Amino acid sequence: MSEESGGRGAMLVRRAGGAAGEGVLAGVVAVAVAGIGLVAFSTVHWPAFNSSNVTRALTTVGQVVALALLVAAIVLLRMDKWPWVAKLLSWVGISTFVTVTLGMPLAATKLYLLGLSVDQEFRTQFLTRLTDSAALRDMNYADLPSYYPGGWFWMGGRFANLLGMAGWAAFKPFAIIGIAVAAVLALVLWSKLIRADWAVAVATATTAVTLAYGSPEAYSAPLVLLIAPVLVLAWGALYRPAEPAASTAGGWGAVLGTGLFLGVAATFYTLYFLVAVFAVCLMGVVAAGLALRERGITRRSKQGAVPGIRQAVWPILLRLISIGVLSGLLALTVWLPYLWKTLTGGTASSGTALHYLPEPGSQLPLPMFDFSLLGAFCLLGTIWLVLRAGSSRRAQALAIGVVALYLWCLLSMAATAAGTTLLSFRLEPILYTLLVAAGAFGFAEGLRAAYQVLNEPSRVRLAGAAVALAGAVAFSQGIPNVLATEINTAYTDTDGNGVRADARPPSAVSHYAEIDAALREQTGRAPDQSVVLTADTSFLSIYPYFGFQALTSHYANPLADFKPRAAEIKRWSTLKSPQELIDALAHCPWRAPDAFLFRKSGSEYTLRLAEDVYPNDPNVKRYTVAFPRALFDDPHFRVTDIGPFTLVVAQH
Repeated sequence: MSEESGGRGAMLVRRAGGAAGEGVLAGVVAVAVAGIGLVAFSTVHWPAFNSSNVTRALTTVGQVVALALLVAAIVLLRMDKWPWVAKLLSWVGISTFVTVTLGMPLAATKLYLLGLSVDQEFRTQFLTRLTDSAALRDMNYADLPSYYPGGWFWMGGRFANLLGMAGWAAFKPFAIIGIAVAAVLALVLWSKLIRADWAVAVATATTAVTLAYGSPEAYSAPLVLLIAPVLVLAWGALYRPAEPAASTAGGWGAVLGTGLFLGVAATFYTLYFLVAVFAVCLMGVVAAGLALRERGITRRSKQGAVPGIRQAVWPILLRLISIGVLSGLLALTVWLPYLWKTLTGGTASSGTALHYLPEPGSQLPLPMFDFSLLGAFCLLGTIWLVLRAGSSRRAQALAIGVVALYLWCLLSMAATAAGTTLLSFRLEPILYTLLVAAGAFGFAEGLRAAYQVLNEPSRVRLAGAAVALAGAVAFSQGIPNVLATEINTAYTDTDGNGVRADARPPSAVSHYAEIDAALREQTGRAPDQSVVLTADTSFLSIYPYFGFQALTSHYANPLADFKPRAAEIKRWSTLKSPQELIDALAHCPWRAPDAFLFRKSGSEYTLRLAEDVYPNDPNVKRYTVAFPRALFDDPHFRVTDIGPFTLVVAQH
């Protein structure tokens, strides 16, 4: 190894180790702040958010306190005083901001945003499954590995185990703590890339936007928070116009950081992983083009250009390969079981996860033209990206990220001609954070330019700071309004204890505990050893029974044969006698249900199922399958009426 390589290696270890150590310390602070805050909130009997403005008012107070801590950190950093005190204030401030903004509006409910409704039902089911066992099993189907990446949910399961909580109950605290940790990690990463005071401001702005538009998907929000600084990091790894000084790690620290982020993204959320990979690869192409132009290779003869092309492109390609290998190895920690199953005989025949095209997915998102505070900031960011793309590496990185998102949106819309989509509508939170990060830089640089043009009057900076703080408070206190539907649902849904947080009569979910007790008693088995056929799949979100059929094909494992299962359920309902049903269950191509959980309807038991009707919007059509009661009039079946439900357990 050369002396230069050894020096760079030592520099890489020192800088990466220092950043990692600071990140761990910041994460510990965030966990402590969020944990203490959530416990404190839970000790008071608060009124429901949807029937009182008390928690809304206290949320605003908490946000102002958090922003004050962040302002104090910025002031100390600008004065170059007590840097570690400033860091601690920034970590406490940003984690407090997350905890108050999400935790206070939800203080009177045990449920997270969206409760147990819509997509949150499936996410809670996944967390319940991985709380019951650390094995990467499918959230619904027995004997199948997970199709969806389980990284976030696996960690959530260990969090629930550590605290002795049920999966559904652990969802809210784990989600809020996880977002708080991601926010401080993003702040630490920004501080390694730009001025420390600017890092606090940019991290605060992107955190606020992520809370408003990305927090309902708790497992993707950490990626949204981190993707802007990671893109700046990745650009530093791939585009190095000047030979790096001996005092640097030659971009390999950035390679390591980018690979780690992409690997974690792969274990959290496949869509965001693919989009991030697309953006990084686009960066590689742009970096290669710039490297060739700077070397003047495009003007040489073809024969003479070959060695120059190799010399210019190979370092970029090597870094891309290194990033890919590292992220791929991390991805395999959750992808390997499913990939192995598909390679050893599984057939992915029922995957329709991409069959969704709501109206936002049919148009390019252009938030910079919305008449709102967010729109104005995005417009400022757009202007800054254009003006500074030729001179600022930050602007180049963020601009390539924005272009990558718009290209993905166009590809998604084009894919509709092939009968699918790329789910581009889910990328809006990332777009907002990239543009808002750019807007923060634009505001800071614009204020500095005005200060210089006006002969440096001190009140220009003061006025700019006042406008920034007022804007931050205005946007922050509006976040509960943006999340009003999600917060209200957390209060109107019945939780796993059979309680509605708004103190109104609970739904049929309140009978789930009795159903669970009956199932355990009648089967003599733990929940994870039984398969239940039911359309009330929120039951499976609270108790870790396996389901015979997922409610929709869009969240069903592609290896689960969703359509054939649906056809088999329909066939069972048309059988003429209990013996025919018993025989059908005995010869079921898949593991047969050990129990049925029906709704009662006259002389029939019903299941309300769903089928994919893409390209229609909505993309799901509900239909009812009715089983005659006479089909279960046999000693083989034990029938128990519980509230509006009928539980039928097959006796073995």
